[in-house]
Amino acid sequence: MAHRRAGNEVEIATLDGPKDGPAHDGYSGVIDCPIHCCGPGFSNYCYSSKLKDWLRTNYPRFDGIIVNGIWQYHGAAVHSVVAGRKPYVIFAHGMLDPYFRERYPLKHLKKLPYWLLQERRNLRDAQAVCFTSQEEQRVAAIGFPLPQFRGVVIPYGTPGPTGDPAQLRQAFLNGWPSLKDKKYFLFLGRIHPKKGCDLLLEAFARAVPQDLSLVMAGPDESGWGNELREKSSSLGIANRVVWTGMLRGDAKWGALYGAEAFVLPSHQENFGIAVADALACGTIPLISDKVNIAPDVVQDGAGLMDTDTVEGTISLFARFLALSIDQRREMEEKTLDCFRTRYRLDNSAPEVYRALGIAK
Repeated sequence: MAHRRAGNEVEIATLDGPKDGPAHDGYSGVIDCPIHCCGPGFSNYCYSSKLKDWLRTNYPRFDGIIVNGIWQYHGAAVHSVVAGRKPYVIFAHGMLDPYFRERYPLKHLKKLPYWLLQERRNLRDAQAVCFTSQEEQRVAAIGFPLPQFRGVVIPYGTPGPTGDPAQLRQAFLNGWPSLKDKKYFLFLGRIHPKKGCDLLLEAFARAVPQDLSLVMAGPDESGWGNELREKSSSLGIANRVVWTGMLRGDAKWGALYGAEAFVLPSHQENFGIAVADALACGTIPLISDKVNIAPDVVQDGAGLMDTDTVEGTISLFARFLALSIDQRREMEEKTLDCFRTRYRLDNSAPEVYRALGIAK
């Protein structure tokens, strides 16, 4: 999106199949560039010879290639076809974070042979390896013995909301009228153990007054939602927790605009798009120290940070609730400054060109 607004031609090659690719899953109104579905890929590795065939035919048309993510076939295909012929950069997207080694040690052992045989070469021969925060770059070296490469930090971002905030808030309330005239904290993300949803419920039960609600917004990809609902019942807060499922478009922005604060006690977050979304709405983020952009947000005075524990999340709630009205307004102004300076999506496009070595 940002690259198109900058006047560039953009095309996407994906290992999705023609029937399950981005153009077919609800994003056709968002992704407004040609999409080439070269899958479906085989197994979790997503092998498909179609991608390499497409690259051989088409890579000469482009000034540079952006590889999103590692550990799958698309990185090997780009390395095989493009390395030494066109510049390419790799966004690691947090996939080198030691969290995954510690959380899934068997998966880590399975990755090591592929790392030695292929992935480290993909990184070594890239024009640059892109990290979305200084913290992501720092911890990457802990997870794997990194080869020599050029690492650069290019913060991700969000385009931010469009439209009148009051109308966007109403768009959210139209779907959940029970929240009308109620104050609420907002969690926006996948319902997944990595996100700290369980400790969020416990901290909310212990630290937040009865007149405040909690909105849990996001897809339940892991099937954990039922267990969390039972937990909210056992904690005595079931009537104060609203489960919306995934929010998109106006409803998502409206939920952010209407929230007292955004809460993300995640155990690992290489960036945190939802944090940038909150900042773009002037909504104060309460985030764990495992969200890699948290130090920058706190440095800007635009949010609060604590540990990814029940006690740390209780502290976040308590510190926020202790703010005076004037202190909250001052921090809300800083959230917008932080977004404009660091996380506006259009800011990232020139940084990508520089990483690729392309003059724009």
